This record gives sequence, structure tokens and C-alpha cells, in this order.
Amino acid sequence: MKDVMKSARARAAVLLALNEDLADAVRAVDAPWCDATSEALVDPAAVATGEIYAKGASGCVVAGATVAKAVMKQVDPGIKVTILKPDGSVAKPRETILAFRGKARSILAAERTALNFMQRMCATATLARRFVDATKKWGTLILDTRKTTPGLRVFEKYAVLCGGGSNHRMGMYDRVLMKDNHRRLWKGGNPDELDQAVLAARKKFPKLAVEVEVESLRECASALKAKPEWIMLDNMSVADMKKCVKMCKGVSRTEASGGITLDRAKEVAATGVTAISLGCLTHSAGSVDLSLEWKVV
Repeated sequence: MKDVMKSARARAAVLLALNEDLADAVRAVDAPWCDATSEALVDPAAVATGEIYAKGASGCVVAGATVAKAVMKQVDPGIKVTILKPDGSVAKPRETILAFRGKARSILAAERTALNFMQRMCATATLARRFVDATKKWGTLILDTRKTTPGLRVFEKYAVLCGGGSNHRMGMYDRVLMKDNHRRLWKGGNPDELDQAVLAARKKFPKLAVEVEVESLRECASALKAKPEWIMLDNMSVADMKKCVKMCKGVSRTEASGGITLDRAKEVAATGVTAISLGCLTHSAGSVDLSLEWKVV
């Protein structure tokens, strides 16, 4: 799992987040960021140490420790940061995830942005891990979707990886995914000619995987004639999923989609689908309760 902070998009997003919180609109001194309260009240020579840990009763899957470190280092390269629980590991309640030491002013300036990233990322990773654990008996892939916070997709999809899940397409540019609206707009949307849509997509983008969303056995059979890499079984009954999986065996991989909850994940996985895609991983995970405690030394 590659560190998300190696991504140019992630680095740019960190800078944007810090600028949002510490923009230097009115400055009394020359410095890259402005925490007006700390500059007014905190001794510039004061040094502090501290840690970030999970407060919840059940702990969490860690995601975003490297992001929090990057935030602190961006504010002040002199802050020493030690990651004790790496991304993808499980942190028990009150177990230290990250420890730091540096100028008190710098820590005050960085703490909220660092926590904001980590709280959301840990929640997504923890939820992903629950789905992974629920379906591991069948080896089902747990996929994310494009239902992400604008500008923060790179972090949220990374958090899914930290939880043991897998990434679906990053955007609309790296896979052809024909959903119902695309099908209806393609030459009248004849459900018996989905194979022709697959062939048209392959002709235009021969290097991209092609996936077709289907809602019935009829549509599944139609798409299969062109052997797309993936067939998405959208809002199907478990009985129909089983039939489609049998039809697709050895031809196309199958992805179950459509409001699948943790309670339903096992029965869906048991149909034999290759993967389950879940918008809830990124749009409904919420935040983990993390605490940042520090003291002046």
C-alpha cells in the first residue's frame, strides 16, 4: 500500500486545507501561516510534546497517520513526528497512534487540520474493515465508489485500502462504466444489444476495462456476448445475483451494487460475486473520535 502523501493531489490538498485555516490575510509578522491567537499569547520559544490517540471504546483502524505527519511538517519542518501505529494497523482505545515534539505555536497551528484528516480517514478505514471481515469467508473484494468528498477522494480511497478494501475506478477517465443512463442514451438503449455498446466502448478506449451495469438476467445475457471485464449487478435480488454469477463464470467478473448494508453483506457475498461496491464507505462513515493531548516542556 503506497503512502498517500506520495500523491501530488494529496500534497496539494494538505496545502489547501492549511491555507483554509491559517491564511495570512492580515499579518503582524513575516511567516507562512497565521494562527492569530497563538501569535498573540504563546511564547515563540515554548516547546511542547504530545500524542494522538483513539478515544472510542472499540478503537479504530488507523488511516491518515502519514497525512497528519505531513500537516505538521508543512507547518513547521522542525516538529519531530513519530508514527507508532502505521496506517492499516488497529489502534486500541487510548493507544498512541502518533507522537510529536516541537514549538507550541506550530503544534497549535497544525493540530485541527491534522485531526480533521485523520478522524474521517480512520472512520472510513474502520468501516471498510468491518465489511472485509464480514465477507472474508468468500474472498469477496470490498470496493469503494466515486461517492466521495470533492477534493478529498485521494484520501478517502486510500483509507479504504487501509481497511483492507480495494479501489474501484479513481474517476471517470480510467474505466468505461456504462450505467443505466448511458445505456438509454446509446442508440435507444436496446437491452438486447448491450454487447454492441461494449464493442463501441472498446473501439474508442481499447486500453480501458469495460464494465456494464445490468438490472436483469436479460440484460446480463446481452452484455455477456461481448465479454466485458466486469458486469455490475445493480439492486438485484439474491436469487437473480446467483443466476448472473453462474452465467458470468469464466467470462466476466461480477460486482454487486445498490445499498448493500453490513447486515446483508454476507448473503450477497455468498452468491459468489467477485466484489461488492459500497458508497457508504466514503459518504456515510462519519468520524472517529480522536484526541490530541500535549503539554509544554
